[in-house]
Amino acid sequence: MADTIYEYFKEMVNGFLLPACIISVKKDALGLCSDARFFAVNEVFKKSFMETFRPTEKSDTFDSDAVGKMIEGTLYCDHLPKDLKFETLLIDAAFNKKHAHTYVDTTKMYGYWTEDILFPVDCPENIKNTDPDTSYCLFMYTLNKDMDSGKFASVSPDISSFVIKSCLELRNEKEFLPSMETVTTYIREYTGAVSAAIMTYDKDERTYNIIAESRQDNTTSAKNIFSFIPFEIVECWEKILKETNCIIIKDASDMAHYEKEAPAWVKTLRDNNVFSLCLVPFIHQGLIIGYLYIKNFNTDEVTRIKETIELLSFFLASEVANHLFLEKLEYLSNVDMLTGVYNRNCMNINVDELSLKLKLNPRPFSVGFFDLNGLKSINDNGGHSQGDKLLIHSADLLKEIFTDDKIYRAGGDEFVVISFDTKENFEKKIEETRKRASDPEWMYFAIGYYHDDSRGKLRLAMRYADEAMYRDKNAFYEAYPDKRR
Repeated sequence: MADTIYEYFKEMVNGFLLPACIISVKKDALGLCSDARFFAVNEVFKKSFMETFRPTEKSDTFDSDAVGKMIEGTLYCDHLPKDLKFETLLIDAAFNKKHAHTYVDTTKMYGYWTEDILFPVDCPENIKNTDPDTSYCLFMYTLNKDMDSGKFASVSPDISSFVIKSCLELRNEKEFLPSMETVTTYIREYTGAVSAAIMTYDKDERTYNIIAESRQDNTTSAKNIFSFIPFEIVECWEKILKETNCIIIKDASDMAHYEKEAPAWVKTLRDNNVFSLCLVPFIHQGLIIGYLYIKNFNTDEVTRIKETIELLSFFLASEVANHLFLEKLEYLSNVDMLTGVYNRNCMNINVDELSLKLKLNPRPFSVGFFDLNGLKSINDNGGHSQGDKLLIHSADLLKEIFTDDKIYRAGGDEFVVISFDTKENFEKKIEETRKRASDPEWMYFAIGYYHDDSRGKLRLAMRYADEAMYRDKNAFYEAYPDKRR
C-alpha cells in the first residue's frame, strides 16, 4: 500500500494506457484556481508531452526520470499557455466532484485536436490530505491531427438538440441575414445573455462588420457600440486566440487577466458594462473570418455554454464563409476592378430595373455622361500604365463629387452617373466636375447631362445626355485637334 499521496496517485496513473496525470489544484478565498500543478504523471504522458510540446528537446534516448523531474511539481502554465477555461474545469473536478469531457480545436496552438478528460479523485482513508485548500483530479488527453467528427457525437441531448435546431434554421429557404438574426436570438436565449452578435472580420482589408445581433429590450445595439471601437481593438483578439480556441470571461478575475494582455480592449468592455463575455472565432482555411460575441451570459452554465458554442461555431463559420464568397462573387461581377465603380454589366441590370420602377412610379432624376478626352493620346505617349492611372484618378474624382449617386464605367473611357438628387444640386456637381477636370494635357471630361422632372423615361434621358456629351467632345477636339483619336 502506498505510504504517501504521491505514491498512491503515481500508482494510479501508471495503470492508464493514455497520457494521464494527477493535477493538484489549490483554490483561493474566492473559490478560484490559484495554483495548478502536474503532481504525478505516467510514462505515456511524459513521452507525449515531449513529442508534442518540446519537440526541439528530443534526444536519441528518452530519459524518463529527467523528464519526470522537469514536469512533476511544476505549474501547468510553466509549460502550456494559461487557460482560464481549463482552470474552471480543474476546480469543478477537484472540488466540486464534476467530471468533464471536451473535444477542443487546438490546431493553432499545437497542430492537433485535443480530447480532454477530467475526473475527480479522492485520497485513500489511510493517507490524509492536510491542506483543505488543495484537492486533486485526474487529467487524460488524446491528440488527433484531423478533426474526428465522431467525437462530437457524444454531446448531451440538450446541446445536440440546440445545435440541430440552429443548423436547420441556417439551411432553410430564407435569406442569409434573416436566418443569422434568428440563430443569434437562439444563442442569446440559450446562453441567458443580454446580447449576442455575429460579425465578419477581414484582417487584410482591416474591416469588421456586425451582420446579425439580438439583444434584450432597452439594451444598446452592438452596432452602435462597435461604431466607436477602432479596428485595432478587434484585431487584438487574434493575438489572444493564438493561445486558446475561444475567449471566455466569467468574472472579475478573468477580466483582470485579459486586462494585462489587452488593456485597451478591456477598457472598452468596462465602459460598455460588459461583466462576462464569450468570444468565439469563425475559422475558415486557417484564417479568422468572423466572431460570435456573447455579452453578459449565464456564468453558472459556463461549461455547457462553452461546449455548445464551440460546436455551433463550426457550422456558423461555414455559413459565414459561404456568404463572404458569394458577396465577393457579386462584387467581382458588378464592380470595375480598375476604378472601383460599377461596371457596364451592373449598369445594364440597374437600368433595366430602374426603367421599370420609374415607368410605374415616375420621380425626378438626372443622368450624366462623362467621357475622357485624349485618353488615346495618353496611352500612345505614356503607355497604358499612364492611361490606367488617368482612369483611376478620374473615377476617384467622380466618387468624391457624386458621393450619393450611382457611378458606372460604361466603356473604356466613358462613365455614367444616375442621380436622384435635386436638379440644382446635380448641376452644382456638374460644374464642380468641369472645374476640376479641365486639363487638356491630363484629365479633361466631355460632359453631357439631362434632368427628367416627371416623365420617368430613363433610356430617353440617357440618350439625351449622351448626345450632349458628344457635342461637348466635338467642341474639345475643335479646340485641341492634336488630341483627336
